[in-house]
Amino acid sequence: MNLRAVRAIYCYELAKAWQVPIQSLAAPVITTSLYFLVFGSAFKAQLVAFQGVGYAAFIVPGFIMLSLLTESIANASFSIFFQKYSGTIYEILTAPVTSLELIASHVAATATKSMALALCILLTARLFVRFDIAHPLLTLLYLVFSAATFSLLGFIVGVLAKGFERLQVIPMLVITPLTFLGGSFYSLNVLPEFWQRLSLLNPVLYLVNGLRWYFYGVADVAPTGSWLVLASTFVLAALAAAWIFSVGRGVRA
Repeated sequence: MNLRAVRAIYCYELAKAWQVPIQSLAAPVITTSLYFLVFGSAFKAQLVAFQGVGYAAFIVPGFIMLSLLTESIANASFSIFFQKYSGTIYEILTAPVTSLELIASHVAATATKSMALALCILLTARLFVRFDIAHPLLTLLYLVFSAATFSLLGFIVGVLAKGFERLQVIPMLVITPLTFLGGSFYSLNVLPEFWQRLSLLNPVLYLVNGLRWYFYGVADVAPTGSWLVLASTFVLAALAAAWIFSVGRGVRA
């Protein structure tokens, strides 16, 4: 693998993000503050704790995962699509850079930005509620793998998208609803039995609860199921990306 090429593309993608610090850092801080003012403060008196975890602390992993998934897909898809739109992708395609190096550099850059966003949200949440992370190293590993997986999905969306409006279809119409319905802000215990069983079909439920388990050691589902869903998603996305570049579909369109 050409590590110099990977590093060059990686640094270039990161440099673009830091040119707009308000959008990259200030916006998540403001959004997180509003979430905790509304959900954490206004509703915590009406909502009971989950296995000893207060409601304000309970929603921290859910909000981090919600932001991580949506931002990873949105950033990765926009980055590669804009290169197609502006024509700069042809410079990379004609350079001695393999498809694996191109994908790895973009995914790594987007995952880094998503991890910075997650850290920003975590520090902001700490200003509103006190909580301790039970398994910090496993939490970090889980977040990194989640960011990489959905950055890869976002890369595929950006390659296949035919217009700017289609970039928002997956994040807004698929990921965000699944995350809100995946136990980000509530426990399955508050739902009727039918809806509990139906929620178990939602893959995002396992991702959110995996992070919650590493935070507090309690969750609606076991972390083994979370890793199974995450690993399966990564493998499928990697195979799809390899197929797209093998046939050249959408890359040069």
